[in-house]
Amino acid sequence: MEIFYTTLGRMAFLFTFIAIGYLLAKIKAVPEGSEAVLSKLESYLFIPCLVLSSFAESFTVEKLTSTGGFFVFACVLTVVMVLLSIPLGKPFAKDDFTRKICTYGIAIANIGFMGNAVVEAVFPHLFVDYLIFCIPINVAIYMWGVPVLLIPSSNNSIKSRLKSFLNPMFICLFVGAVVGLTGLGKHIPAWANSVMSSAGSCMSPAAMLLTGMTVSKIDLKKTFAKLNIYALSFLRLIIIPLCFVGLMKIIPFGISETTYICALCALSMPLGLNMVVIPGAYGKDTTVAAGMAIISHLLSCITIPIVFAIAMSI
Repeated sequence: MEIFYTTLGRMAFLFTFIAIGYLLAKIKAVPEGSEAVLSKLESYLFIPCLVLSSFAESFTVEKLTSTGGFFVFACVLTVVMVLLSIPLGKPFAKDDFTRKICTYGIAIANIGFMGNAVVEAVFPHLFVDYLIFCIPINVAIYMWGVPVLLIPSSNNSIKSRLKSFLNPMFICLFVGAVVGLTGLGKHIPAWANSVMSSAGSCMSPAAMLLTGMTVSKIDLKKTFAKLNIYALSFLRLIIIPLCFVGLMKIIPFGISETTYICALCALSMPLGLNMVVIPGAYGKDTTVAAGMAIISHLLSCITIPIVFAIAMSI
């Protein structure tokens, strides 16, 4: 049960920041649009610094040579989740747009803001492995999830989809990998390491504050009355990760503990905020998507410790 209490404590820490963000937005203690500023700080500073410093320190030749099968498994799991999400998403909505939102939520969890924060808190020694594991999932996000499911009437070309990979996180991942492989990280000045470390340590609190501010705009009374949202959250938070755990226990071939934990973390996270932020930017009604986000994030504070405890005990 140690993993349960450890994870529960870290989730309580993260949830406190969600609550603070929610209250700050509700009492208007922060200016309108603060979540947009915080999102840019996360995307352009905090996460890139954390990724860069982590890879520069830990991505070695030994790490590279040991990730072959690990990476293949991540690719296979991503393809399986995409294929399963298409039929699984249909019962949760009647209209096409909401069905696409549900399909996205089933296929892709909040592996970024929430996933990074949870892994950094509970399994800090596996943070680099988790980022590598999530590369195929990020490919699915940029090549399929966002352009096909979340952007209304999207006509994005393959070229424009590929350009989306030129973002600060992926650039810092590449630069950090080069620095780590070449050993240049040993020559980075102490002050530069301190800057990256300090900025990176802001990632988790800022991500949770952003989550709280984003969901503060939701009508909670209407949201909590929608039973299909609970069903989708239950599927995302309990059924999918536990099916993975059960499958890994009965298949004839085994996977490494690192692969197991990284996959479990990626599958156990709540529904992503992309479902709210991206369609909202195109003027779509995000009431249902926002309800899915807030309920799944609230429930995840207890489901993640439970799932981790079960997965580590059998």
